[in-house]
Formats: sequence, structure tokens, C-alpha cells
Amino acid sequence: MFLASWLWGTAVILCCVSWFLLGRRRRRQGEPPLENGFLPYLGCALKFGANPLEFLKEKQKKHGHIFTCHVAGKYIHFLTDPFSYHALMRQGKHLDWKKFHFATSAKAFGHGSIDPAEGNTTENFHQTFIRTLQGNALDALIEAMMENLQYVMLQSRTPKLQSNTWVTEGLYTFCCQVMFESGFLTLFGKEFHSNSDKSLSSKQETERARILNALENFKEFDKIFPALVAGLPIHLFKSAHSAREKLGEALLHKNLLKRDNLSELVTLRMFLNDTLSTFDDMEKAKTHVAVLWASQANTIPATFWTLFYLLKNPEAMRAATKEVQCVLESAEESISLDGKRISLNRKQLDNMPILDSIIKEAMRLSSASMTFRVAKEDFALHLENDFYNIRKDDIVALYPQLLHFDPEIYADPLTFKYDRFLNENGEEKTDFYRNGRKLKYYYMPFGTGIAKCPGRLFAVHEIKQFLALMFSYFEIELMDSNVECPSLDQSRAGLGILQPSNDIDFRYRLKCL
Repeated sequence: MFLASWLWGTAVILCCVSWFLLGRRRRRQGEPPLENGFLPYLGCALKFGANPLEFLKEKQKKHGHIFTCHVAGKYIHFLTDPFSYHALMRQGKHLDWKKFHFATSAKAFGHGSIDPAEGNTTENFHQTFIRTLQGNALDALIEAMMENLQYVMLQSRTPKLQSNTWVTEGLYTFCCQVMFESGFLTLFGKEFHSNSDKSLSSKQETERARILNALENFKEFDKIFPALVAGLPIHLFKSAHSAREKLGEALLHKNLLKRDNLSELVTLRMFLNDTLSTFDDMEKAKTHVAVLWASQANTIPATFWTLFYLLKNPEAMRAATKEVQCVLESAEESISLDGKRISLNRKQLDNMPILDSIIKEAMRLSSASMTFRVAKEDFALHLENDFYNIRKDDIVALYPQLLHFDPEIYADPLTFKYDRFLNENGEEKTDFYRNGRKLKYYYMPFGTGIAKCPGRLFAVHEIKQFLALMFSYFEIELMDSNVECPSLDQSRAGLGILQPSNDIDFRYRLKCL
């Protein structure tokens, strides 16, 4: 027994030594400074994952504005100088923005490759999303979301709402339920029962139970999403795998065809799945699971952070509430609980610069997205004052949280300032500087360039609608006005808006209208 253990230990040590001597990447002339890390395959992954911002700050101080890190089998070149960000955008000939995203989607959601070059589909997914989430299509989404938010807030949750009675709940839990249910109804419509004898209220209860069940499956799957992106197989996570399969079953085309008021996005995606792909029924459904995840995973925490910071800052709350009241009055919208619903269109929502600034500031403080490009070939990456050799299949990345927390750009960067993105005239501020030079890139929670999130406009409008309705119908307050701001859950770094590490209790009740 001892001999066997000794032999295995010796073999492991020899393998590690061999990797250290032969398998470690060597920096070539003209390449960025290299951090291999000490662990085979993982490299710097554990240190990076523990606190990406501090890790990158440390390497930036050590190496300068560009350096390479070995992370989970990949070599990532981090650009940290915002004046060099444009270098990444103009390298379309040498850098591929789709490869990483296509591979990640297939790994995480379990469908076949959506890269047209792989032969499973000829759909241009990015164009599909732009066509159905922007322009005229956005107006229809906004209208549907406005209706569904009010249904969820005032009807779906009716058992909890009684006149003059406070309801206590976790703020993140509340935002999660309201935004998920409303968003699900907006994208995937409502189930109809043309031949059913059930009462309307019974149908609504059944529908809500199914959506809340989908929410539980969504949360179970979402918990291990970072591990899937890192390359771990979902079969290691039995409950999450089951949850993903259940979400897929709910979004099978045969089930979606039983629903009314499907969004243009889902209707078009169903048509393109059926006509342009060779996917089987479950793979088609899993492309819809990807849409569901993309529509919720960042919007929910962004909604939480925005409302939390408002509740913690009375001045910001007063300014936001006043702006909403002014827009409602100019639109001649009255607030009542007699069944007449508030209607705010896209133009009216766009005329809310204070809410815009508040949402931007909340997202600046909570976003930890990454922008990736994969090298198609060996090439020289030209920056402002130098160039560096990049190898084929290496990743060039931006980590905008470095930008968002830079005190030279944002004074007192860890403090929430609701008017940070307003100029002296109360309009959108776009002039931000570093070292006396005006920045082109200063706010990047949605990425940048051609890969910029196509659903960003809808996401911001959703949050505005949520806030406008909360201000209009409810009295809201934190249970503890002195509660500390929860820390950011770093396990999701690189994926977008970070979730809070713990929930915060608040209470709400219907206003006497």
C-alpha cells in the first residue's frame, strides 16, 4: 500500500516537473510579458477567480498596460490602457469575436454549434437579435413589458398585497421574481386554454406556478454557469443538469405553439430554427434557453443594485421620483388601482436622464464583464506607442471594471453618485478624461464594438419601467436604513453584472391612491 502511494506520488511530481520544464509556454521576442502561474492547466485561474480586479491591478502595476496570463488552458492578453481599446475594435481581420461566444453557448446550454461554419445552421444570430431587440421591435417589447410588469406587481402577487399592510421580503428575491415573471411573459407569451373550463383566475394561478417553477430551474442552472463557461461538463452538476433539461422541455416548439403573444424575437427564432438548422427538437429548445438566460441573468442583478442604491440614498430617490412624476404628468397618466394601467412609451422613457444616470452608476459599480477576441492567426497587435506579437488562438481581452473603478476617471470611484452621468445642464454627460485626455471608452457594462449586447436598450428600459411603477404604486423602504452594501459575488466575474453576496430585507405596501 505504501509502495503504491509512493509510486503514484512520484509519478505526479514527475509530471508536474515535466510540465514545468517542457510544457510551460515561453515568452518569445516581441510578445507581452507572460504570467504562466504554477499550476498545470489552471495557471493563474485560481488567483484570477478569487478577485479578478485586484489580480489585474497587481499585474498591471508589475508589467504595464498589456500582459499575458495563462488561465485554464487559455492564454489571455489583457489590455488595460483605455486609450488602446480601439486597437481591439479595429483588428477584425485578425481577431474573431464570434468564436468564443459560439463555443461558450454550446458548452453552457447544450445545443450544437451555432457557428454557420460548422454546418448546423445558417442563421446569423447577431442580426436576429438586432432585428428583434432594437428599432421598431423594441417599441412592442416595451409595451408588452409595461403591461406584464403591472400584471405581476398588482395582480399576480395579489395575495401578498392588502391595503395598508407592509410586506417584508428580500430585495433581490423580489426583483428576481418580478423581473423574471414579467420578462418571461414578455418574450414567451401567455399560455391559452381555448377549450378549458377553468376560470380565468385558476388559469393565471396555474400559469404563474409554471413560471415560478421555471425560475427555480433557472436559478439552479445559473448557479453553476461560471463553471460551465470555464469548461467543466454539466454532468458533474446533477441538479443543474436536470434544471437545464426542464427549461428546455418547457421551451420546446410544441409547447411554445400553445402560447399567445410570443415576442417577435421568439417567433422569428422558432422559424429560423425550423428552416435554417439541422437541430433536433431539444437543441432548438436549448437555443431558447440561451435567450431566456441572456434576458435575465444580468437584468435581475442590475435591477436589484439600482433599487438598492436608491433606497440607500434619499437625495437620489427624491430626484428619481420627481422625474417619474413629471413624465407621468406630461403624459397625462393618472395612477390608480381601479384597473386602469399606466402606459409609458419609448420616447417618454428616453426622457428620463436622472434615471439613466442612476442606472449607469449602479451598473458601473456592479458590472464585471469581459470583452473577448480570439486570434485567427499570428499577427502584430499595434497599440498607441508599440506593437506586440499575438499567437493564433490566443485571446485578447478587456476587463472594463479596471476602467470603471479608475479614480483618475471617476472621482471617489467606490461611492454611488446618482448624478455622476449628468452634466451641469442635467443632460447626459459624455465627457470623461484620463490624464487630461478625453476618453472614447469610459462606460462598458454591455461590451463594445460589433459584439456589444444587442439587448442593452431593452434591458435599460425594463429597469426604468420597473422603477417608475414601484415609485407610482408602492411605498418602499429598507428594514435597516443603515444596512451595509452587500459585497459583489466574484464567482461571476467576466459574465456581466455581479450578484450581491447576500440579500437585503426591505418592505413595501400599496399606496393609498
